[in-house]
Amino acid sequence: MGQKVNPTGIRLGITESWKSMWFAHNEYANYLNADLKVRKFLMEKLSGSSVSRIQIDRPARNAKIAIHSARPGTIIGKKGGDVVSLRDAVSKIMNVPVHITIEEIRKPELDAKLVAESIAQQLERRIMFRRAMKKAMQATMRHGAQGVKVSMSGRLGGAEIARTEWSREGRVPLHTFRANIDYATAIAKTTYGIIGVKVWIFKGEMDDALLSSDAAGASNPEVVAAAAPEAKEKEKHTRAIKKKSEDKNASTKS
Repeated sequence: MGQKVNPTGIRLGITESWKSMWFAHNEYANYLNADLKVRKFLMEKLSGSSVSRIQIDRPARNAKIAIHSARPGTIIGKKGGDVVSLRDAVSKIMNVPVHITIEEIRKPELDAKLVAESIAQQLERRIMFRRAMKKAMQATMRHGAQGVKVSMSGRLGGAEIARTEWSREGRVPLHTFRANIDYATAIAKTTYGIIGVKVWIFKGEMDDALLSSDAAGASNPEVVAAAAPEAKEKEKHTRAIKKKSEDKNASTKS
């Protein structure tokens, strides 16, 4: 039987970048352990702030943490007081000075983690799983996704026997490495037990120029910006060729 690899892991360096950016000779285990503790602490502390991604960079003897959230105001607090206390707590865990930035997610409907968490919260409020699934998928497609797939596993609807149900709209090409697929999981703690939620969102295929820039530096906006004009020019040329071919076919038929 075919097995499905993690869509994010297999696309690292192609369409996805690493969530931790640092290098260590003898401190690898300590750095990794600290990163795991920081992520666990932040996700628990900011559980109601719609946090999707936590990026950790470790330049020389300090740390930079970028928190991507759909509700940045709840993290910042009044006059930035909450961020200061958060920074001090994280600095104690990492034993280095920490700088925290908050990045706003403009379209939470296109973020797989936030969609999965939203579905899980609806299941915990006893909303029918098919309704929650359909509503989330329609919202995602309405905001510009090319495809979305949602899978749920567990005692769905309070059934005696656990099962898996999934639904898909549009196309989700898991075998295409250039496909920009956002994947995330979440769990719903219901009275019947835990229900697992998986979400795949297909946002389109990346151009060759953007792919090469991603390999050179996926987290470097300057590299991506430099490659963008070339990608647009190539796309324009492709559209012109396609239109010319369609006009030729139309004239042949007439």
